[in-house]
Amino acid sequence: MTQSSLLLTSDRALIDGQLVPDAWVDSVGGAITALGQGAPPRAPDLALHGTLVPGFVDLHCHGALGSAFDDDAPAWERIGAFRASHGSTRQAVSLVTAPLETLLPRVAAAAARCAADAALLGVHLEGPFLADSHRGAHDPRALQEPNPESVERLLEAGVGQILQITMAPELPGAIDAIRRFVEAGVRVAVGHTGADAATARAAFDAGATLLTHACNGMPPMHHRSPGPMAAALLDERVTLEVIADGEHVAPEMLALVLQSAPGRVALVTDAMAAAGMPDGPYRIGSLDVVVEHGLPRLADGGSIAGSTLSLDRALRVLVDAGVPLAAALDGATRVPADAIGRDDLGRLGVGGRADFVQLDDDLEVRGVWRDGVALPA
Repeated sequence: MTQSSLLLTSDRALIDGQLVPDAWVDSVGGAITALGQGAPPRAPDLALHGTLVPGFVDLHCHGALGSAFDDDAPAWERIGAFRASHGSTRQAVSLVTAPLETLLPRVAAAAARCAADAALLGVHLEGPFLADSHRGAHDPRALQEPNPESVERLLEAGVGQILQITMAPELPGAIDAIRRFVEAGVRVAVGHTGADAATARAAFDAGATLLTHACNGMPPMHHRSPGPMAAALLDERVTLEVIADGEHVAPEMLALVLQSAPGRVALVTDAMAAAGMPDGPYRIGSLDVVVEHGLPRLADGGSIAGSTLSLDRALRVLVDAGVPLAAALDGATRVPADAIGRDDLGRLGVGGRADFVQLDDDLEVRGVWRDGVALPA
């Protein structure tokens, strides 16, 4: 059987972190086989206007279009199609805190879905090993310490499909749990934590390599109490997630974080069920949420509860904040892919997956391809 091929030309393309004019990319069977600048080796299948970039990689997403991955029957296809229409060709399945006996079957169901769908990167457990002091929109009744039995039960339910887990390293038993998760191939993120800088460094030394939604769900940096943010910014081993909607983190702070940790900031959506939906009442896990002007908050008027963000909008927020376009694009593509050891994603390079996004001059998505196949945009 002849493998399908796709040759795209574009006004410019993101190649090796640079925006290269007059570019072309060729692929066969869903993998990139060649790319270059100037005249392509044959007539293109499509001549694109705007900027061709790798497919976006979202490490932290809970749902969209009224459905969440925690639901009894998540609308998997609808969520995936919506995220892809905004450029996210690969994404994690993020689950919020729940009692262990409720969470375990959710993990098993999500793991089975991830094993069957290459667009899903794996399961992200945001909890239950979080600090009550910085729990955000997580049910305080379901938080717990990471004892060895709970850790093993989660790993067993995940059957090798747990991509990452967010943990508060100051909890009793957390450092040992970090080592166990890392040993099992799970990326560990420090987050929803009241840890000081020393404790965060201990977590990174134990193998944690991510900071969940930097600045949110943790103490702010202070000149005498630098906290986990400063520890992560100073540690070259650590990738920092940011929710770049301009609400979770002020635009000036977004620009400062990207400038302070170049090549180590991953854009994430942390999007919940209200993404792509009107303002109104929703739920995140077991908690009631109200969305006003696109920003979800707990119904009791408390914490921000996820977002309604898409990664294409995150790019526009960053560029408006003065971040160079190439650096912003890097945060939606290569950085998150590298953070999970996927060098076949997030870059335009020979051997990589043929995941492409066409952006117009306003950074709106005009075309999306996954494995060389066009998706609705």
